[in-house]
Amino acid sequence: MAAELSPLLVGTEIKEPKGPPLPQTSQEQINAVVHYYRGELGRMAGWRDRIDRTSNWAITVVAALLSVSLSTPNSHHGVLLFAMLLITLLLLIEARRYRFFDVYRARVRQLERGYFAQILAPDGTANLNWAASIAKSLRKPAFLMSYREALCRRLQRNYCWMYLILLLAWALKISSPKLSTNGEPFGHVRSWIDVTENAALGPLPGWPVIMVVVLFYAVVLYGSLHKEPGEGELAHGEVHV
Repeated sequence: MAAELSPLLVGTEIKEPKGPPLPQTSQEQINAVVHYYRGELGRMAGWRDRIDRTSNWAITVVAALLSVSLSTPNSHHGVLLFAMLLITLLLLIEARRYRFFDVYRARVRQLERGYFAQILAPDGTANLNWAASIAKSLRKPAFLMSYREALCRRLQRNYCWMYLILLLAWALKISSPKLSTNGEPFGHVRSWIDVTENAALGPLPGWPVIMVVVLFYAVVLYGSLHKEPGEGELAHGEVHV
């Protein structure tokens, strides 16, 4: 059997699989760039939509729990602390999504600056570094910013204001007098001792709760004011997410 098959194998070439042909003409190259740009723009828009959804969820959570906490005088201030935890979770999710969005945004902006802007208004000799940068990113995708930097950027854009609103509402809640069932105020807040009593959370006394909130907002303040040395796409123009 082997003797019969051997003549059939003589001269047979094993063909290696080949990919699609590369563009050969300038017109084909232009078409490939345009279609690639549309694809990257779609991916960037998809991740931008995910970021907006997370921000919308955070705003909804803040509005809902603010209404629950401030609508009735007997509601517990812990509702506002719970709101802080929820938007922190949403901030962590959004920072992760923002890192993915930043990768695709960088590719789109490099194409726009290096290719389309040069077509519309040539500025000296064309610089092809943008093409090498995109090719490197396609061969080995990598995040362009750290998780901490993404957290700080989302804090500076949206979440710092949500945290501020919740802090003001919480301070109002623990510094307001309690009301009886017939609506008459009692337990007036006249000193810090009264404030700490109102800030108690279950078996925890008020002082540890206040200290935890102060430390938490110190971290929020640091993230809201912190600037990374490498600006990335923020170095090119002012219109950014």
